[in-house]
Amino acid sequence: MAAPLRLAMWSGPRNVSTAFMRSWENRPDTEVWDEPFYAFYLRKTGIAHPGREEILAQHEADPHVVARHLLADRPPSAGTGPPPAIYYQKHMAHHLFEEAGRDWWPHLTHCFLIRQPREMLRSLSAKLETFSLAETGLPQQSELFRTMRALTGATPPVVDSADLLRNPRGILARLCHTLGVPFLDAMLAWPTGPRLSDGVWAPHWYENVWRSTGFQSPRPAGGELPEHLCSLEAECLPHYEELYAHRLT
Repeated sequence: MAAPLRLAMWSGPRNVSTAFMRSWENRPDTEVWDEPFYAFYLRKTGIAHPGREEILAQHEADPHVVARHLLADRPPSAGTGPPPAIYYQKHMAHHLFEEAGRDWWPHLTHCFLIRQPREMLRSLSAKLETFSLAETGLPQQSELFRTMRALTGATPPVVDSADLLRNPRGILARLCHTLGVPFLDAMLAWPTGPRLSDGVWAPHWYENVWRSTGFQSPRPAGGELPEHLCSLEAECLPHYEELYAHRLT
């Protein structure tokens, strides 16, 4: 039996990444792993995210063990039986550190999910009091994008969340075509509520997704940023624009 497509989707926080995971998980041929490196990230940084102790107690924090599971045929918490056709990995790019190594990078199919920095920063500031450029995941996304482009000679797919929300069918169909898998209408809608695949952090972050049944129309722009985030927006923009130039349309 053929190995699954190991699809590593690299996002930053507040980029519609959980809805995107729902979309793929609703396919009958796909199994998903929610933020494989989150426990490692918390242990590495000591950062006090909501639910920190529960995450460390219930999720794998050794990055080398996580990396081995990324190269398996399905998520570690999944059942037995034939492997799925697609093994979708929802990654937060800011969880990536040198300790995790890079030898596994070429064995995954990498994609990138981005969001306009102003809207991302506004959303993230509603969840966290303080955060840095590194915690947006944008520098890590751009580094990984450049690395994989150089290694493979091909441009990894990039999806901008605003494009996705405006035209879910069109963007998902284009992405599936790029990846060589069929687009399925099942990707456009899903049942409400939590999933067994959700990390234990889900009650702190996934309230809106739990209520959703599909991709929501983009909200109107929220105006000016608070002053303390303006300089951070300026730092984010070069990384975002580098990736945005290659987005699927």
